[in-house]
Amino acid sequence: DRELRGIEKMSKFAKVLGGAAAVALALGSLPANAQTAIKFTLDWVFQGPTSPFLVALEKGYYKAEGLDVTMDPGQGSAGAVQRVATGAYQIGFADVNSTIEYNAKNPGKEVLCVFMVYDFAPFGVYALKKSGIKTPKDLEGKKLGAPVFDASFRLFPAFAKKNGITKWEHVNLTPQLREQSLVQGTVDFISGHYFSSMLDLKARGVAFEDIVAMRFVDFGMDVYGNGVVISGEMAKNEKAVKGFLAATMKGWKDVIANPQLGIAAAKKRDPLIDEKLEMERLKISLETNILTPYVKANGMGDVDPARFARAVKDVSEAFGLPNAPAPDKVFSNAYLPPKADRMVSK
Repeated sequence: DRELRGIEKMSKFAKVLGGAAAVALALGSLPANAQTAIKFTLDWVFQGPTSPFLVALEKGYYKAEGLDVTMDPGQGSAGAVQRVATGAYQIGFADVNSTIEYNAKNPGKEVLCVFMVYDFAPFGVYALKKSGIKTPKDLEGKKLGAPVFDASFRLFPAFAKKNGITKWEHVNLTPQLREQSLVQGTVDFISGHYFSSMLDLKARGVAFEDIVAMRFVDFGMDVYGNGVVISGEMAKNEKAVKGFLAATMKGWKDVIANPQLGIAAAKKRDPLIDEKLEMERLKISLETNILTPYVKANGMGDVDPARFARAVKDVSEAFGLPNAPAPDKVFSNAYLPPKADRMVSK
């Protein structure tokens, strides 16, 4: 009888132990740290100016925020905005002016910029000194070579209006033929990103001092450039967005302190890049578009509200939009890391 009772006790204990083991096994099958999956799209190929995102990924900054981030190259800012708007990607890096246009045309389906990277837009037009062109007014009646989707070209009408240029001839060119056509003299001036067109002309044997560069920001077009944009659905996940921006900020700080980190990260993604060229491109973007007086005083990521409102109005007019979207439908600083974390010293 005593042996029977002992067997019953052992049987009950085995059942309890078995149940506990089953629970433990079930819990063990769950990830210790569940990661939020995020697809992130760039506006263009992997280059020096976008390398801080790769550094943040490589160093595990996103993972530390509970994010499983994948990054893909893009095919232009308008495309990046579209990718985010459709939900194919949750977050992107895109020109805020393309965002303004999309939001104006798609009320209720807005894409939101939550971190401004290019405080000064890299847009501009470029001529050769030997052409005799010196000022914006000298562009009157001249041939402008540009792809139709080029951001600088699309904003050129606003630049022209502000600088008294009433007529010009547009020659539609592929990006590959743009700088080459200027060197060959088949067009009088071209439009493009400063850190791209200047370096592409240099690669074709044109010295910087032989180029007349007219950055829009220097001639009355005080618009912003690229920033981090999110979908409407992603905007509801405050923790994930804040984590993404906190990790991204760390990547930017690392690259600002040591640009070589960025170039090495870009090289891993695209072994064919010219490291020297991308280093120069990165440094130019830092000096002319990112580390502006405003950013040095206020940190990366935010905008000046009055300036941003003017920019939205100017861009809406340039694109011929019937109504300018409300600035707070285009940009929000609600997800930014604290100002102290966004300060940059260089």
